[in-house]
Amino acid sequence: MSQKLLVFLIGLLLVSALGSYVYYRRAVARVPVDPWALVPDDAVFVAATRDHATLVRHLKETQIWDNLTAVRYFQQVEEHVTLVDSITGTRNTLLRFLGTKKVLTSVHVTAPHTFDVLFQVPIGSVREYRQVRTLVDGLGRDPRYQVGIRDYQGEQLTDIRERATGEGITFFNYRNHLIVSANAGLVEAVVQRLLHPSLPSVAADFQSTDFLQLKDVDATLLINYRRIPQFLNVFFRAEAQPGVVAATSLARNGQFELKLAGNKVVLNGFANPETARGSLHQRLRLQPAQRLRMAEVLSLRTAILVHLGLDRAQVLRAARPAALPADSLGQQAAPLIDSLAAQLTEEAALCYLATPSARIRPAKLALAYCAAPVKVATLLGQLRRLNGVSPAFERVGPYQMYQTGVPELPTRLLGSLFTGFSAPAVAQVGNYVVFGEDAAALRLWLTDVAAGEVWSRSPTQVAFLQETQPLARMRVLIDTRNSWNVLLRALVEDRRAGLLRNETLLQRFPQIALQFVPSANEGEPGAQYFTQLVLRHPAIGPAVAKPQAANGTGGALAFKTQLTSVPFLVPVSGARLPGVLVQDAQQALHYVTPDNVVTWSDSLPGPLVSPIRRLTTGPAPGYLFATPTQVHLLDDGGRPAPNFPLHLPDSVQATSLTVSPGSGRTAPRLLVGGGGSNLFLFDTNGRAFPGWQPKRMEFGLAAPPHYLVVGGRDVIVVLLENGYIYAYDEQGSVYPGFPISVGARLHSAGFVENGATLRRARVTVVTQHGERVSFNLSGDIVARTRVATWSRSSTFQLVPDQNQRGYVVAREDGGRLTVFEPTGRQVLSQSFLTSGPKPVQYLSFGAARSAYVLTEPGPHKAYIYDARGRLVGGQPFDSSTATVGLEYDAATNTYHLYRVIGNELRRTDLKMN
Repeated sequence: MSQKLLVFLIGLLLVSALGSYVYYRRAVARVPVDPWALVPDDAVFVAATRDHATLVRHLKETQIWDNLTAVRYFQQVEEHVTLVDSITGTRNTLLRFLGTKKVLTSVHVTAPHTFDVLFQVPIGSVREYRQVRTLVDGLGRDPRYQVGIRDYQGEQLTDIRERATGEGITFFNYRNHLIVSANAGLVEAVVQRLLHPSLPSVAADFQSTDFLQLKDVDATLLINYRRIPQFLNVFFRAEAQPGVVAATSLARNGQFELKLAGNKVVLNGFANPETARGSLHQRLRLQPAQRLRMAEVLSLRTAILVHLGLDRAQVLRAARPAALPADSLGQQAAPLIDSLAAQLTEEAALCYLATPSARIRPAKLALAYCAAPVKVATLLGQLRRLNGVSPAFERVGPYQMYQTGVPELPTRLLGSLFTGFSAPAVAQVGNYVVFGEDAAALRLWLTDVAAGEVWSRSPTQVAFLQETQPLARMRVLIDTRNSWNVLLRALVEDRRAGLLRNETLLQRFPQIALQFVPSANEGEPGAQYFTQLVLRHPAIGPAVAKPQAANGTGGALAFKTQLTSVPFLVPVSGARLPGVLVQDAQQALHYVTPDNVVTWSDSLPGPLVSPIRRLTTGPAPGYLFATPTQVHLLDDGGRPAPNFPLHLPDSVQATSLTVSPGSGRTAPRLLVGGGGSNLFLFDTNGRAFPGWQPKRMEFGLAAPPHYLVVGGRDVIVVLLENGYIYAYDEQGSVYPGFPISVGARLHSAGFVENGATLRRARVTVVTQHGERVSFNLSGDIVARTRVATWSRSSTFQLVPDQNQRGYVVAREDGGRLTVFEPTGRQVLSQSFLTSGPKPVQYLSFGAARSAYVLTEPGPHKAYIYDARGRLVGGQPFDSSTATVGLEYDAATNTYHLYRVIGNELRRTDLKMN
């Protein structure tokens, strides 16, 4: 080959490679991966999540997280996450990696009694790709694991297995999209699906809907109703399948949005009707949705209720149910059954009652509404006489119970959903006719109805029904506490142990409702069911949400008892709004989530005597505060931290609590102000410091002390009302240069400017002579200026902002309160009718975003001024506590005001220029 030809061929090869690369970057790599198109067709459920930090927070706030961590599957996941953290050397690696990625989790039935999960996780950057490779390489070096790579249909699959058990995961990277599963077959199914890109995705019917774009949606859930029976067969015995198949034939697939809030989980969405011949939808199509009126005859023992709303119950009947022999009834009985079926209208239901033991078969009932109960009674009597059944009856309370003499009569009247009534008994209660699978089942139900133990008289059930849809075509209502033994009996043997282990999770929400509401234009093509799934536990908390005035915005919570503390705002990671801690008159401390729901309450031995501080160092993160006899540290769930509460000496009545700043210590210092002028020093491990048991001051404290750490040394600055200032070390010794005197009385705390040395650290105070005095921690007064004039009746206080980065000075003289900047420039002035101290708050949210709150305790009014000294809203806000909470949301340019009014905690959204 000539040299010129060789050069030409090499150049051609380079140009082809460059063209292929450019084509890939422009035509392939730029086309985003549709994760829904990668899900195998046999998926039963597909969940899509995005903001995982917020999702975890909501799971914790709804108290589901603790129940999930008790499930064996999630415990295994937790073990894997711990392993990942140990290999990467950081905490919460997986949660940070997921971040706000759109992650799909699909559930598939992979064997007659097995299901598996497939995960899809995008890789967003080269750094994240390196993290994955580092993790795989780390597992490959671990002797407990075996890492192998194999080729499958042109894709490179990675298998990671534990050598001891053989368990592990398989994954591959498809265009920076991780496909992961513990079942290798599911990963291979994704590869096979890639060979047929023209196949419609599992979400093809919902391509125009993206619930994750909506506000407050935690996840979306896609359901394939056609595969629900196959999935339930993994858990339940074969005899449950016919009823499940009949009930799930109303829709073929559906999609929900999932919201977690307080005492319930709500999933709203849409479902496409089932088009198969003979399905429940085909029978009920164009039938009007109905209310659930039979609450007056539903026993409190009800475990599972399948309720159908319709116009005529005859539409449910088949020509001849397959379960019934052709000659089971004579020709004379058929017209009577047809006439009886024609009397059943509006609603019909299949009901299972609770049992005291899983060994006892649950009582099963069929209920139907009849507009003419007398005519129904006549037809039932004729049917009994025709079949030679004795006219004798059994009386239960005011009701009579008869034998029907017709096997599977409910099936003949109401269709294949109502099977299993081999020897039915019948009774009538008002406008309802009720069939029991036998006399014992019906007797049990009639006993409850006669005693008034029905849903309509239960406040818990009434409240539950009020949260469901008023009109629906089908409802499935489950009481998990009543259905516990029913589920245990129906489960296959090897699944019972798993149910028992997960009892707390399954009974977390005792009330479950799945509802299908037909579209108003059901006859038109593309009409869908509106579907709602509600998992709820009764609202037994201390507060209920209530609307504000018609022109109000925000939210309100009405507590059962009067609120006595100010609202303490606590930041919540990943949330736009803060959480709130507030105490009531019964000394209970309540945590209110950003979603305006009380998730925990803790009874305290007395009122709060200190602000609540978020502690991030020490024994555990949590909320630190003091009551008169104890120091408390509660975790995020309201549980005491180890070694807490700390019990103060019997002679001590705490009045304040000061915490040392975070400086890498394992045990922060707690400085407690006792009765009079006594100070006590502890750490969070309960160790008392000898020089502070107590430290007795010769004069009253002007404010709680300041605890500083300067150059690694502890400095406790104590301001006394007589104008003297002390600085102590951790052993209780006075620092050189102290005490100092500012020459006038003090009535408020100082403003601290920390520094690297004692000489550079500075504290500023305002005296009752209107002077601003600054001194360093070497005991030198470095500045003294006058802020405003004073008189014998005037009082001054220094008011730092919420972040301790700036301050203002407030002067109250007679009925007038004036606020000054440190330079002496007047910011605002307000006259009041009442006498007495007026608390002042200064809140700064950046340049030109400040607010000043003046509270008048007598008439319970709070005046809020903006940075220009203008009254927000033109009038004061009602507030029955000394201070309010105020937060600024930069994303929406909105201020959120939190205030207490009697027994209510209110949040109001404000716009300030």
